[in-house]
Amino acid sequence: MRIFVAGATGAIGRRLVPQLVDRGHQVTGMTRTKAKRDQIEAAGAKAAVADALDPEAVARAVGETEPEVVVHQLTAIPASLDMRNFDRSFVATNRLRREGTDVLLSAARAVGAKRFVAQSFAAWPYERTGDWVKTEDDPLTSNPPKGVTETVAAIRYLEEAVLGAEGMVGIALRYGGFYGPGTSLSLEGEMPDAIRKRKFPIAGGGAATWSFIHIEDAAAATVAAIERGKPGVYNITDDEPAAVSDWLPVLARELGAKPPRRVPKWLARIAAGEVAVTMMTELRGASNEKAKRELDWHPRFASWREGFAHGLG
Repeated sequence: MRIFVAGATGAIGRRLVPQLVDRGHQVTGMTRTKAKRDQIEAAGAKAAVADALDPEAVARAVGETEPEVVVHQLTAIPASLDMRNFDRSFVATNRLRREGTDVLLSAARAVGAKRFVAQSFAAWPYERTGDWVKTEDDPLTSNPPKGVTETVAAIRYLEEAVLGAEGMVGIALRYGGFYGPGTSLSLEGEMPDAIRKRKFPIAGGGAATWSFIHIEDAAAATVAAIERGKPGVYNITDDEPAAVSDWLPVLARELGAKPPRRVPKWLARIAAGEVAVTMMTELRGASNEKAKRELDWHPRFASWREGFAHGLG
């Protein structure tokens, strides 16, 4: 298939493009900067340089390729996040989720693309009540924490636009938390650095449930969605959603760090804000059963336990 990947040099794109090329697809990778052309071409793909928010430039790049599939992996997440207000850190990414999605969808329609696959996120959108592990059929939150409202709204906008696209198979992939080389959770990433310095404590009882996915497994699931996914949403996570109180001490041990400190919720709220407390006490995990069943995909690292031991470097 002819496949156009927007965000080809991002965390997912760098793994996705080579996997698609290896499977015999004709791949064009889009990047905003000419300096990254070589990276795309070295993976065996054709490079297109365009600003994702420039409708004319994107239409020209997509038009030259006439892809059957358009893949939206556009993000602009900074190295350091404002834990008190995620929305400040995600301004650029949220714009890509809104305006960038519209621009790509318009270009895809113009060339008659048959399939559109987009990056979404599993953790924040789900309702923070009831079961600790959510499926794609569970309701989304109507009351996100202050500081992440714009981010949740942008995720929902992306999903609604993609799933409502006429004439195309629209697929949104709700990825779990990425880990592995090139992510914030790698041996040299921001999160392990904070854990080593004991600046990543467990707040309250640490009951919030997180779902992880190794970056290579996330790319492999994306390939499966591109090749055979049906319209809809898929959670792309490993097999073992886990409470912070379970996974964080294990990660600290794998990193050779001291056990994480434990602090009461009230102190964490003063020190880090409501968003951080929610991440420690209320977030829900996501089940990958639908993705395994319908995409015939299984993560190589079925559990973060194995992944943290062997997949961070």
